[in-house]
Amino acid sequence: MSGNTSKGTFQPDSDVHITFEDQQKINKFAQYNAQMEDCKEELKSKLNELKNLEDAAEELELTLDEGGKIPFLIGEVFIYQSLEDTQSSLADAKSQLQKSIQEVEEKCSSLKSTMATLKTQLYAKFGNHINLEADEE
Repeated sequence: MSGNTSKGTFQPDSDVHITFEDQQKINKFAQYNAQMEDCKEELKSKLNELKNLEDAAEELELTLDEGGKIPFLIGEVFIYQSLEDTQSSLADAKSQLQKSIQEVEEKCSSLKSTMATLKTQLYAKFGNHINLEADEE
């Protein structure tokens, strides 16, 4: 019966000795891998939110009625404001979200770099006795 391998696991072999430091590196890689998955999900969510804001801004451009009040969600409350104020609010929200997206992208990039360093060190020592392959996108 063959054993299943999973990300960040060590396959024991009589020729390979694993030290405490090696195990710490494997554990760190697994933690960073979990953080990377969270980071990808957060980025996906923020990009979806940005698309919704862009769609809302496009819809507002088609609005011809300058006199009506437009509901705009702030937190958990809708406020009614003019078309111009709503467009300004959307632009501000979009700008803040783009900044947040950039921060998440930088975090993902940093995690990826750290994981690559650990992966190089661990594969150099353990070769094909360890599987650290993360899904690359």
